[in-house]
Amino acid sequence: MKNKMERGSGTALLLGSLLMIITMGLHPAGGSIEHLIKISSVIIITHSLAIISIPFIVFGFWGLTKRLYDQPLLSTFAFIIICLGMIAVLFAAAVNGLVLPLFLKHFSQASPETINLVKPILAYNTSLNHAFDFIYIGAACAATALWSIAILKTNDLPKWIGYFGMLIALLFIVLLSTGFTLVDLTGFRVFIFGLVSWIVLTGFLIRRPVKTN
Repeated sequence: MKNKMERGSGTALLLGSLLMIITMGLHPAGGSIEHLIKISSVIIITHSLAIISIPFIVFGFWGLTKRLYDQPLLSTFAFIIICLGMIAVLFAAAVNGLVLPLFLKHFSQASPETINLVKPILAYNTSLNHAFDFIYIGAACAATALWSIAILKTNDLPKWIGYFGMLIALLFIVLLSTGFTLVDLTGFRVFIFGLVSWIVLTGFLIRRPVKTN
């Protein structure tokens, strides 16, 4: 049962990571209200994939938490933090990927004057989405760092994956502190692809336990 749990959680991390990569690869850039209305179907599809990835990622990280049973405080706290981060992802995807396109469809035939009235709402939506992104980035960095410390303190996974996780977490914390923009499309892609690299490697290691000294 334990081996099945580990293989299942590792597979869940890989599937969730694949969905995240597809989401960011297909994620359209912003633009005018007319442009957003035109690509509303693409917006809905990409953000729906992000929502679908959430239970896979959460289940996978629960398996990682169970795997690091020798450090229950660190691993459990990391899991709680990442759950808060995934809630932020859910809200961001729902607001930006479902609410926004459905809302804008009501203005497909609107006059320029009406469109101008809608623009402040779009600005608020962008600020709200960025807030959710910051919450997720902070939570993901903190959880990755805690899991990495737990890995380094145990022999449950190879220590190099712990060092790699610490490197990823510290790198993005430094980028944030130096003013690098991680909440625009390009910056968020950089963050996701960096984080996914650690998640994928962790997923493979959970599926295939490695003995360490």
